[in-house]
Formats: sequence, C-alpha cells, structure tokens
Amino acid sequence: MKILVTGTAGFIGFHLAKRLLERGDEVVGIDIINDYYDVNLKYARLAESGIAKEDIVYDKAIVSSKYNNYTFVKLDLNDKDGMMELFNTNYFDAVCNLAAQAGVRYSLTNPEAYIESNISGFLNVLECCRYAKIKHLLYASSSSVYGLNKHMPFSVENNVDHPVSLYAASKKSNELMAHAYSHLFNMPNTALRFFTVYGPWGRPDMALYIFTKAIMEGKPIEVFNAGNMSRDFTYIDDIVEGIVHLIDKPAESNPDWDASNPDPASSKAPYRVFNIGRGAPVTLLDFVKEIEENVGLVADKEFLPMQDGDVSDTWADISGLETEFDYKPKTSVKEGVHQFVDWYKMFYGSGKELKKRPRIRMSDQNVVYGTKI
Repeated sequence: MKILVTGTAGFIGFHLAKRLLERGDEVVGIDIINDYYDVNLKYARLAESGIAKEDIVYDKAIVSSKYNNYTFVKLDLNDKDGMMELFNTNYFDAVCNLAAQAGVRYSLTNPEAYIESNISGFLNVLECCRYAKIKHLLYASSSSVYGLNKHMPFSVENNVDHPVSLYAASKKSNELMAHAYSHLFNMPNTALRFFTVYGPWGRPDMALYIFTKAIMEGKPIEVFNAGNMSRDFTYIDDIVEGIVHLIDKPAESNPDWDASNPDPASSKAPYRVFNIGRGAPVTLLDFVKEIEENVGLVADKEFLPMQDGDVSDTWADISGLETEFDYKPKTSVKEGVHQFVDWYKMFYGSGKELKKRPRIRMSDQNVVYGTKI
C-alpha cells in the first residue's frame, strides 16, 4: 500500500511510519515541525528515519537514506494548495492523520492553535481525501473526548458530549466532521481514540518524560489530585499495532445501524470509532514507582490539586478491537517504563541536564510543567 502519514516528526507518527515501512508499505510522511516542544527531538526522530535536518526545505520531497520506500515533506496541513498538490501527485491507498496540536493544558492558554491545526487543518485533510477518493482515512482522536463521563471502562458506545478541555472538544469535532464526510461522500474513515501513549521517543510534555527528567535531576515532581488518579497507560508498540490492524480494513456501513437507537461507534455511512488502549488502568503513584525503580532514585513528590481540564481516571474498553481484529496489547507498564528509561538515558545521557524545558505555561501565577497523563 501507499500510505500518507501526517505528523511523522511526532511521537506516534514516527513509530507508525517505521512499522509500515518495515512491513513493506510505501510511506509519504509530512510534518510542519512546530515548536510546541523542543524541535531537536523532532529532528532526531526524522534523522532516525533517514531524513537529515539539513536536507529539509518546505514543500520539498526528501527520500530517506535508510528506507527507499519513505519520502518526507515538510508541509503545513493548513497549506491548502500544498496539500492538494501532494494528493494530486501521489495515489494514496490510505491516509493516517496523526498531525495535531496536542496537550490538554496548553489549550487553556493557546486555544487558537487548536482551531488552526485540529479543526482547519483537519478540514483540509478531509477535503483532500474527498477529491482524491481515498479508500480509507484514519485519524487520531483521544480518550479526552470522554470528558465528564464516569462510566468505566470508557466505551465507544458512551456519550461524549461533555468535554472538559478545548483539546478534547477539537477531537470530538474531528469525529463529527469525519462522519459528515462519510455520510455525504461515502468516504470510509475510522477514529482512533488513543489512551495515554508512552514509550521511547515520547513527548516532553507527557508525565513519563517529565517525571523521569525531574527524578534524574534531583528535582521534585508535581503529583496532581494528591496522586488519586489512574490512567490506561498504553505502550507505543501496542498503539501502532492497533492502527495497523485497522488500516488494512476500511470502515464499512453497519447494516444493523438503527436511527431510532443510534450506535455512536458506527453508522449507516462507512464510519467507525475504536478505542486503542491497554484495557488495564494503573494508578499514578504505581506508575511513579516503576520510574523510581528504573532510575534508581526516589522521587521528591509535591502533591497538588487537580488541574483544570483534567480527569481523574481513564480506562479503555477495547472489546471492539479484540473481537473484530484479535487485538492483544502485549506490553506491561513495568516493561514499557523500563524501555523508556533506557532510551532516555541513551538519548540524553544519565543525569545530564537538558538544554530546554518543555514549552508549556501552566498558570498565570507561576510557570510549571504539565503532567498530561
């Protein structure tokens, strides 16, 4: 297959592109390489994929020196002409849209970034897929869409009409926009609701990275809601396997869909929604213990109230993927944290100060660094 993956300088996009390339697909990757967090990490991911920083020029296709079936283009989703040209000069079998403005806390202080990237940018993706008659569009949604919902585990059949952050609202909007295009233009698309993805090459604004960095540098870690939180931490390889299971099977109309009792996860149009998680939540303090064991130090913990826009617990009902695609997450949190800490030490060096902190302002009163878990 020839597959477009947006956001290949990002965490999940980098890993997905690698997995697809290794199984023999032809991949075209795009990314704008913005400075939401340290761009050096993004360039390092690209370099790991055979794309040298010095060769990157906007709207110029670069063939990887490592994979002859990988081409990268620096391109903005909001560049409508550039996006249309990309689709017109390539014949993609599928598109996986992972490019987005991420982060819950950042959306409280920079809401415009989420409208520009996650709404306007996604509209361009939909339009390009429509005119190019793409056989299957997959796109990143998020467990954040469950918002105020307290029914556990989170099921794709649950109501998701009460988001608690603009980030979550933008992801819910993506699902609504995609359904409209599926209904109007018979365009197969699949929403991927990711649950707290972690692992090597992970984002600097995520809890695992922040905690590991602080513990290794002898600095306190901020534990919100007094540690009374849990997350369905899902290792990156399991996330990627979930995507790969889905990418080969375009969404289809549900012949049993009942308009008088509508199933939110399917439609009479070719539209599907899936949770991709581990299906086994872990408490935040147990997660910290795993980091402490791998780093070999005990964290100095500063317990704080719940953050605005956050939720106390997440837990994925993954029965849809298990039943239809024989999806089986394989990586325990113990093994996943070990893999991340090993990568972190290799990439940054044990105990060395990083040159840049994650660029996220958490409050008007003081600057702290968020734990988007």
